[in-house]
Amino acid sequence: MKQSVDRILTTHVGSLVRTPEIVEIHIKEGLGEPVDSAEYEEALRSGVAECVRQQGKVGVDVIDDGEYGKRNWIAYLRERLNGMVPTDEKTDFDAEAKTWPEQRRYADFYRAYVHHESDWLPAAPSRSRYAGSAHSEYTHVACRGPLQYRPEALMRDIRNLRQALEGVQVAEAFMPVVAPGSIELIRNEHYASPEEYLFALARELNKEYRLIVDAGFVLQVDDAVLTQVHTWRFRHQPMAAYQAWAEVRIEALNRALEGIPEDRVRYHICFGSHNMPHTTDLNMRDLIGLVLRVRAQGYSLEASNPRHEHEWQLWRDVKLPPGKVLLPGVIGHATNIVEHPELVAMRIENFAKLVGRENVIASSDCGFSQGWNTPRVHAQIQWAKLEALVEGARIASERLWGRKAA
Repeated sequence: MKQSVDRILTTHVGSLVRTPEIVEIHIKEGLGEPVDSAEYEEALRSGVAECVRQQGKVGVDVIDDGEYGKRNWIAYLRERLNGMVPTDEKTDFDAEAKTWPEQRRYADFYRAYVHHESDWLPAAPSRSRYAGSAHSEYTHVACRGPLQYRPEALMRDIRNLRQALEGVQVAEAFMPVVAPGSIELIRNEHYASPEEYLFALARELNKEYRLIVDAGFVLQVDDAVLTQVHTWRFRHQPMAAYQAWAEVRIEALNRALEGIPEDRVRYHICFGSHNMPHTTDLNMRDLIGLVLRVRAQGYSLEASNPRHEHEWQLWRDVKLPPGKVLLPGVIGHATNIVEHPELVAMRIENFAKLVGRENVIASSDCGFSQGWNTPRVHAQIQWAKLEALVEGARIASERLWGRKAA
């Protein structure tokens, strides 16, 4: 991974709002209509090229392909793992959510709040006919056989990103992947125990991880489920019970990272992407010790969400290990408010003064569209936020280095 040697570098968490052409094809799939595979491949190739070009134009230093080749940040593996199969039986993830204290305390809000994730979908021709759920990407999938990784889709994504990077000036490129503990959400109907399933996932994901690093890209591992399980399953239990559960998931992730140099890995956790109260979120202080055990050089953490922005102060007490890098979120992803660059700069400086300016890369809290049908902001706002990120990093760099940034 690059470090901020002479100025604060910028990046984001990975997922970007898909193009109208890609959205249209997925809508047709959801409606059961025929899709031309050549048309899809061309939509991906041209979409990634434009996405990379736009990131370079905005001035983001460490970029990716927007995850355009994935249906969803978790469910993309249903197309890459033998053993994962579509099913008519639905896994009801909302069943546990309906018992959350926040859903009871703010029941009127939850009943009245009608922010459908498809509100910000690009204006694809068939959009008015689509009424699918983002959850359907992984609620109608189950593991019903031994897992075996298939690399074809990944190799296509690697090829598209390589081609798109030609002639674009950036510092580095990365590719996001899911952590074993987050893909564990997909229902297991084959393995004898949750742990056997978890470590089978780690074994097969290691193949994907290695292919990305061997292709010359930085690997980003996404693990948003790790934090949310505390609310779902452990809120009435001692913190030690949750930490014991999380420790096994970190062990499985480190197993999946075997053979991969730490300086080619960045690890991302967050507290969910929804524009909700977040009053039951886990305190980062209860998790940071486990996070720092992940075999990665970089740690991507939410830091501009108003429920978590104050947590930059924990670095007064927690020492960032030598050689490690923080990628704090200094712009949000869950509202269409565009941060002022001065606020972005202030957030960056808070971290730089505690862990060292060279150990900070300015990022976003999370991705802007975790799947093709889950945009969190309008596409125009996404780019405006990234522009604010770049400008804020420039301002912070001038203050931190005492001269104009390159």
